[in-house]
Amino acid sequence: MEPLRTPDERFAGLPEYPFAPHYAQVTAGNGAALRMHYLDEGPNPARPLLLLHGEPTWSYLYRKMIPHFTAAGYRSVAPDLIGFGRSDKPVARDDYTYANHVAWLAALLERLDLRDVVLVGQDWGGLLGLRLVAEHPDRFAAVVAANTFLPTGDEPSNPAFERWRAASQRMTPFSCATILARTCSVPMAPDVAAAYDAPYPDERYLAGARQFPLLVPTRPDDPASDANRAAWRVLERFEKPVLCAFSDGDPVTAGSDRAIRARIPGTRGFRHPTIAGASHFLQEDKPAELASAILTFLGDAKLEP
Repeated sequence: MEPLRTPDERFAGLPEYPFAPHYAQVTAGNGAALRMHYLDEGPNPARPLLLLHGEPTWSYLYRKMIPHFTAAGYRSVAPDLIGFGRSDKPVARDDYTYANHVAWLAALLERLDLRDVVLVGQDWGGLLGLRLVAEHPDRFAAVVAANTFLPTGDEPSNPAFERWRAASQRMTPFSCATILARTCSVPMAPDVAAAYDAPYPDERYLAGARQFPLLVPTRPDDPASDANRAAWRVLERFEKPVLCAFSDGDPVTAGSDRAIRARIPGTRGFRHPTIAGASHFLQEDKPAELASAILTFLGDAKLEP
């Protein structure tokens, strides 16, 4: 793999992002070591919340939620997926596979020896995080699924997603800030929009962001379909606490919460909130409301820090 590394000065002075960087070496695919960045905020030891972002965001997405979790006594671990944020960015799009992304996160999970974890996954953070839970169930104490799903390709894909996937391959230039500004329901300040583009000095750094939409299984013979079906077989027996916290304004994942609640027994007995006034990126639109819903859930589940 030929990775690029975004210069540190690109991350200087980002608004509302005072967090110190942390790094771990992770491997997958051909065994090449890559540097994965993560935030690690709050008391340690304490129960860790694994905050997984999706496409095309990075750990900056959780900047307004982390202080809520820290104040409640939880530890927040927010990685940048390989290809995003301050993590290394392989140049070749073929290096980005669903299996590699899962393996890179599993390597971080083991490197940090995270246990009794609460997964918080949105967008690809759920597609990857639910696989992690299914493949390493003993490390997880609970799950929060927010505007996400775990597709196998056995059902027709959402037309809104199909439109996004096609647009993502035509978009020139590919601007993460533009995508978020068009998608979020709350107006985005220019300096915040610029922060989302900060990790990507030019198109060479965007291979991971370009490739992600093509990795979602949309047919039964997709390379990830069998692994995701196997994950569902585990999740259908998963009885630890599971929360669905979806927004009321996301055309891409609308209805996926019903499928999760129908199939995962751990969802039973909990109030699953709808976050009003938020679109797909509910961490950006309604961070305080989402953080409050998660903390209420952890209290109801009796999962203390």
